[in-house]
Amino acid sequence: MEEGVTIWFTGLSGAGKTTLARLVEAELRALGHKVEVLDGDIVRTNLCKDLGFTKEDRVCNAQRIGFVCELLSRNGIVVIAATISPYRQVRQEVREKIGHFIEVYCKCPLDVVIKRDTKGLYRKALDGEIMSFTGISDPYEEPLAAEVILETDKETPEHCVEKLLEKLKQAGCLEEAHEIRTAQ
Repeated sequence: MEEGVTIWFTGLSGAGKTTLARLVEAELRALGHKVEVLDGDIVRTNLCKDLGFTKEDRVCNAQRIGFVCELLSRNGIVVIAATISPYRQVRQEVREKIGHFIEVYCKCPLDVVIKRDTKGLYRKALDGEIMSFTGISDPYEEPLAAEVILETDKETPEHCVEKLLEKLKQAGCLEEAHEIRTAQ
């Protein structure tokens, strides 16, 4: 692949974005691709630590991630962004700037992500200790036309990865069929 691509995972906190991004990263590296993962939590710590969680700051966060994705992907890198990015309009703007962009919606019901919450953030948000929490006191706008929808409460991680890899193949990002390593 001479041209890179951005694979943009979006979904609520706890929907499986980071887990799936790391699994996809491993598969693509095994196939010989140059891959970088921009995980939302890590990006906030290193690139966006000046931002809070207002709507404006969330927009700026997604725009910064999009800028880095654009730089890397135009240089032949497969960039995997795993970020809540709750607003459709910003995701669309990032898509338009990058061009070669695949939106992956990690769809998972609120009650399931609350049960999965190892950090206790949903509980704090529900108790009013955290304000402006996506899915509780702030909106999450589901994608209207994501290229891939992964129902992480119903599909295994391996199935989700295979489904995404098949989409990448159809989009011309993978040149041949393969067997998923994580299923072996």
